[in-house]
Amino acid sequence: MRGAAQLSGLLGELGIRPGGVLMVHASLGGTGTSPVRVRDALRAALGPEGTLVVPAFTPENSDTSRAHRARVEGMTEAEVREFRAAMLPFAPDATPCPSMGALAECVRTTPGAVRSAHPQTSLAGLGPRARELLSGHDPHCHLGERSPLARLYEADAQVLLLRVGFEVCSALHLAEYRMVPPPPRRTYRCVVGAKGNWISYDDLALDDTDFAVMGARIPGELLSRGEWKGKSVTLCGMRAVVDDVCGRLSGYRLRNDVKLANRPGR
Repeated sequence: MRGAAQLSGLLGELGIRPGGVLMVHASLGGTGTSPVRVRDALRAALGPEGTLVVPAFTPENSDTSRAHRARVEGMTEAEVREFRAAMLPFAPDATPCPSMGALAECVRTTPGAVRSAHPQTSLAGLGPRARELLSGHDPHCHLGERSPLARLYEADAQVLLLRVGFEVCSALHLAEYRMVPPPPRRTYRCVVGAKGNWISYDDLALDDTDFAVMGARIPGELLSRGEWKGKSVTLCGMRAVVDDVCGRLSGYRLRNDVKLANRPGR
């Protein structure tokens, strides 16, 4: 119980807005605090009018993801075909999100939770604005203007990184979609509707490999920091952070692409 009480105190100190919208990324391993208690502490900080949102991504529902490649590593071609044929389709009300952590799965399975309908990058939420913010997720748009991230941005949501860093901050993907010039695109594949019903669609080639670098360059005045159970906790406004990163991301990637192109032997 002590861990949850400490967390509740920290959330108040950081400045979570009662009645606001809060998107949370969390790592609870080693805290000794159950995801239910963390969920309840977050909801208490938000109050009855607040809305809690978590990523409920399902990269496993794809044969174009790192998660899928890890699952089939070492299989023969025949075994891979059999594995793909048996893969269950994405179902918003039932498909778990194991790679997103215990808190995300806890929120997703809480009675009354709402989940967006994207078969790979859904979000789940609890609270009075959850359905409004998470509905209408275009299945061909992971995390751009036709996704809940854009509505969270417009809602002036806050982002809480609970014992994790900006390397997992999904809000920064919205900055990717707003880059000028736009990033490259790629084809994604996943299973929807029924076993064996594989669909393909074209969308931005999402790349989070430089999010930690971008996070380290965000001005300190945009962040509220603390510590819980030996690891950092960061609260920020989604609008301010996305705007800040968007202004620097294109130039950073362009400079690094030039450096790579100029390496000897390339």
